[in-house]
Amino acid sequence: MSKIYDAALYVRLSREDGDKEESDSITNQKALLRSFVADKPDMVLYSEYVDDGYSGVDFNRPQLKKMMEDIQAGLVNCVIVKDLSRLGRDYIEVGRLLQRTFPAFCVRFIAVTDHFDSLTASYSETSLVLPVKNFINDSYSRDISVKVRSHQRLKRENGKFIGAFCMYGYKKSEQDKNMLVPDTYAAIIVRWIFRWKLEGYSNSAIAERLNEYGILSPMEYKRLQGEQYLTGFATGLWARWSAVAVKRILENG
Repeated sequence: MSKIYDAALYVRLSREDGDKEESDSITNQKALLRSFVADKPDMVLYSEYVDDGYSGVDFNRPQLKKMMEDIQAGLVNCVIVKDLSRLGRDYIEVGRLLQRTFPAFCVRFIAVTDHFDSLTASYSETSLVLPVKNFINDSYSRDISVKVRSHQRLKRENGKFIGAFCMYGYKKSEQDKNMLVPDTYAAIIVRWIFRWKLEGYSNSAIAERLNEYGILSPMEYKRLQGEQYLTGFATGLWARWSAVAVKRILENG
């Protein structure tokens, strides 16, 4: 009686791969892998693990970790991916999985479009071909990272704004998201803060005055504008003005 494999389908897509690339879309990766398993009498689909929006160089992906937990629990003994780069783009980490971790747990590994199956692979494929593919994937990821950093540096040199959130008192231009323009409401509050400082108020006194007037703190104002803003400075459900927030505005002004 032939061995039956409990297969895990692992799917990954990140922005560096290009969300608009149809062949690498989450939907098409799933369809390809499901079709592959359906055609194999010695396989049953155990589960699908999808990391959407995670880089291949990041191995702390939630679904990858969940899959590894299921492997260690003996629930999965076959991992199937579209191609090697879906598993990861760090050749050292991928090599560790393929040549140590998976064999240690007797896990069969299949990369469909790379035509690799650890069950039937020859020694040369395992010891030479896979490391080369891993290295190419890793180099691709590093090249993309260098290009992104270079593009961001060029934007900064040209006076473009590249941050996710603007400093309080400004907003992104509707015509050009890389250009800052004054935020009419917040700019008034910033002027108050500078005027009170010149009048001799301490940062704490300014914060207390703003809270007494019911002025939204920078964090709450961003939330009101619909921005998905999170910060480690939040200590309650409703963030109030603080001396630190006032100091930050004075220094950034």
